[in-house]
Amino acid sequence: MMERVQLRSFSRWAGALILPIILTAPFTEAQTGNPQDTTEFQAKETDAELPPVNLEYLIQQMLLGNPELQAARRRWEAAQKRPGQERALPDPTVRFGWASAGAPYPGAGLGSEPTANLGIEFSQRIPFPGKRGLRSSMAQQDARAESFMFEGSELSLVARLKSAFYELQFAYDAIDVLARNKILLERLAKLAENRYSVGQATQQDLIKSQVELSLIEARQLEVERDKRSMAAEINSLLNRDIGAGLGRPDAIEIPALPSLESIQKSAMESSPTLRAQRATIDGRRFGLELSRREHYPDFEFMGGYFNQGSMKDMWEFRIQMNIPFFFTHKRRLAVEEAGARLSEAQKTYRAGEQMISYRIKDQYLAAENYRRLMDLYQKLILPQANLALESSLSSYGTGKIDFLSVLSNFSSILENEMKFYENRTRFLQSLAVLSELAGESAGALS
Repeated sequence: MMERVQLRSFSRWAGALILPIILTAPFTEAQTGNPQDTTEFQAKETDAELPPVNLEYLIQQMLLGNPELQAARRRWEAAQKRPGQERALPDPTVRFGWASAGAPYPGAGLGSEPTANLGIEFSQRIPFPGKRGLRSSMAQQDARAESFMFEGSELSLVARLKSAFYELQFAYDAIDVLARNKILLERLAKLAENRYSVGQATQQDLIKSQVELSLIEARQLEVERDKRSMAAEINSLLNRDIGAGLGRPDAIEIPALPSLESIQKSAMESSPTLRAQRATIDGRRFGLELSRREHYPDFEFMGGYFNQGSMKDMWEFRIQMNIPFFFTHKRRLAVEEAGARLSEAQKTYRAGEQMISYRIKDQYLAAENYRRLMDLYQKLILPQANLALESSLSSYGTGKIDFLSVLSNFSSILENEMKFYENRTRFLQSLAVLSELAGESAGALS
C-alpha cells in the first residue's frame, strides 16, 4: 500500500511542477474536453459503483462453485467406493434343473427311475486367501491418488485465480497511471500551444505532444480490454456469468519471499502430484504381490438338493478349484508385467521430483528478479526520473531546453511507473505458482 502511495506522489509532484507554468496561460476544461473524455468518466464512475473484490473471498467462492473442481471431487468420491467392492465375495450362483428318463420333459420317470430328479444347486466362488485384500488395497491406493489429484486441481485453480486477480489489479493501476499522466500531458501540450502562439515554440512541439496523447489513449484502450478480459476469466473460474461486473481488487500486502530450501522441502513433502505418484507406487506394489498370489488356485463350494419322487431325496456337496496349469508361462509373464509397471511408477515419481525441483528453482529466480526490480524502480529509477523532469521543466520555462527534452523525461516517468506495477504483478504471480508447486494452502506464499 505504501508503494502505491509513493508512486502516486511522483505523478502529483510532477503535476505540481507543471501546474504553475500552465496557469500562466488561459486554460479551461471546455477548451480540451471532448465526448470521449465524458464516456471515459462515465465508465470509471460505473466501475466505481461496484464494491471492491477481496482475493480470499473469491477463492472461497471458486472452491464452492467451480465445475472443474466439482468434477474432480466426484472422481475422488467415486474412487472411494471401489475398495469395498473389491473386498466383497463374488455373487453366488443358483441353478435349477431336472434329469428325466424316457422323455425330455420335467418329471419324466420321477419316482420310478433312479436317474430322474428335480433339483436346485448353490455355488460360491472364494478367491485364495489374500487376493481380495490385495485388490481392495490397490483400490484404496487409487482412491488416495484421486484425493491428491483433487488437491492438485484445487491448488492449480487457486493459482489461476490469483494470477488473474493480480492481472486485474495491474490493469486498474495502469488505468490510474495513464489517466494521471494524460492529464499532465494535456496541460503540457497546452503550454506548448500557448508558447507556439507567441513564437516561443515550434510546430513540431505541438505535433509531438498530440502523438504522445494518442499513444496514451491507445494504451488506455489496451489496458481496458485486458481489464475486461481478466474480469471475464475470474467470473469463469467462479462459475458466474462472464459479463458480470467485478469491482476493483483490494490492495495486497507484498509478502516476503521464503527461502528456496523451505519451498523445496515443502514440495517434496506436500506436493499433490508427488503424493499421488507415491500412492500409485504403493498400489503397484500391491499389484505385484497380487500377481504372485495368482499362482494359487481359487475355490468354488457347491451344494444341491434333488427330489426323486417316491424315492429317497438326494443331496450333493463338492468343492472344485482351478489349476494354474500354465504357471511357467502365463503367470510368469503376469509377474513380470506387474514388476515393470511398478518400475515405471517409480521412474515417473523420480521424473516428477526433478521437474518440480526445476520449476521451483526457475520460479524462485524469477521472483527474486522481480522483487529486485521493484526495489530498483521504487527507490532509484523513479526518484531520479522525477528529478530529471523537474530540472527540464525549470530549464524549459526559461527557454534553455526544447520541448522534446521535457517530453522525453515525462515519458520516462510514465514507462518506469508502469514497469514497477508490471514487476509487482509478475512477482505476485511467481509466488502463486510457487505456492501451487509446494502444495501450500491458499495464501501460504502469496
